[in-house]
Amino acid sequence: MADEMFSVRIVPVVVLHDAHDAEPLGKALVAGGLPVAEITFRTAAAAESIRAMSGIEGLVVGAGTVLNPDQVDEAVAAGATFIVSPGLRRDVVRAAQAAGVPVLPGAVTPSEIMAAQELGLDTVKFFPANVYGGASAIKALSAPFGGMRFVPTGGVSASNLSDYLSLGCVPAVGGSWMVPVDAIREGAYDRVSELCRDAVAAAAAVGK
Repeated sequence: MADEMFSVRIVPVVVLHDAHDAEPLGKALVAGGLPVAEITFRTAAAAESIRAMSGIEGLVVGAGTVLNPDQVDEAVAAGATFIVSPGLRRDVVRAAQAAGVPVLPGAVTPSEIMAAQELGLDTVKFFPANVYGGASAIKALSAPFGGMRFVPTGGVSASNLSDYLSLGCVPAVGGSWMVPVDAIREGAYDRVSELCRDAVAAAAAVGK
């Protein structure tokens, strides 16, 4: 998995309904010291948003909620440098690997983790983390799967960030609390940058 994706141990999960919001949001992330964005394929604006953000210097842009190989191809063509999927599909993983980009499929059970290992992966998305046992579940899974890393997403917030990042098998968490939909809709990008700075500071403080 590309280390730059986990450089500040937080991956913002971004839902954009209008691609015109992509560039100012990307700049707000960079200004807030959180130069990573996972643009979810939950809206029709995803590919164009990735294309707009991929031109911002210093910003690492990927695609999330990728459900099939066609979306992998669309995302990579738009400039995505990593792929995230909520579950484990062999054809999605293989498509990303064929495109030469890191892929982070969802895996929460021992069987899914073993399937990910079979595909040559050492990092998976643990989603939805709050439903599948949170930090305690990840800690338990890390015992039999010592070489596997987990990126919890779903229910992760400023209040429980340290529970996850204190685990050695968690290189980063995914979350959306620093990119709230209302702030994007209102164009409150200074607020986004401030939330990013707070998140980065909280992540950096874990373990100190």
